[in-house]
Amino acid sequence: MKKKSAGSVAIMLLVMIYLLIPLVISIIYSVFHKWTGVVPEGFTLHNYVDLFTDSNFLASVGRSIGMCIIPIIVTIIIVLLALFVTAIYFPKLEKYVQIICMIPYTIQGVILSVSILSLYVGSSSILSNRLVMLMGAYCIVILPYIYQGIRNGMRAVNMPTLIEAAEMLGASKIYAFFRVVVPNILSAIIVSSLLAVGIIFGDYVLIRNLAGTSAPNMQIFLYQTMKSDSTKASAVFVVIMFVTFVITAIVLFVKSREAKGKTHRK
Repeated sequence: MKKKSAGSVAIMLLVMIYLLIPLVISIIYSVFHKWTGVVPEGFTLHNYVDLFTDSNFLASVGRSIGMCIIPIIVTIIIVLLALFVTAIYFPKLEKYVQIICMIPYTIQGVILSVSILSLYVGSSSILSNRLVMLMGAYCIVILPYIYQGIRNGMRAVNMPTLIEAAEMLGASKIYAFFRVVVPNILSAIIVSSLLAVGIIFGDYVLIRNLAGTSAPNMQIFLYQTMKSDSTKASAVFVVIMFVTFVITAIVLFVKSREAKGKTHRK
């Protein structure tokens, strides 16, 4: 058993090293003037100083976080309400809801962005706003991941049974759903949200086609920086990864606090 355990740990360490190599190399490359030989030359933090004193970069960071949070919250609310209605009132329609939510898996970013532009760009409503179109596109892209995570969480806790038990104690269906079911599937919601964060942070096609340079996020800033300075572009990539890690750490911390709270209540 010990040999198997040691072998598993060794394999995990090798996998972690393999996955971290690109990030480590990017960090090293970003803190040197050049790396044309075996050893990099000219240690400097000038790239990071430039980035964190550049108002355009800081604005792109804020836009990226905003573009990440808003679609995720909107999609979670829509999926929760849709699954609540189908599971409680129209269970036969659940398979059709699943098919609709899985369709975005097959839609490429270029096709989606061109379709949205051709449909809404000439409209006189708020839907013609480029940022509104972008938020809507992100909601579509992350829909399968949010749906699948929440659906699996609801099945794991047996949602109809929980709601029936709450109704026997005098609660309404909607109250029981948001006060009993949702707290019990919070872990599934968090995991789905983390997947959505990775997808939105890694997007370039949608924001380039729908928003262009009018609302550049970190990916647009990275692309523009790559044209002029490769070491500074590496610094931008490192900051993107750091922001992603921070968001993930915050979400996991909140999740662990919630789990500890449940344990103490028991």
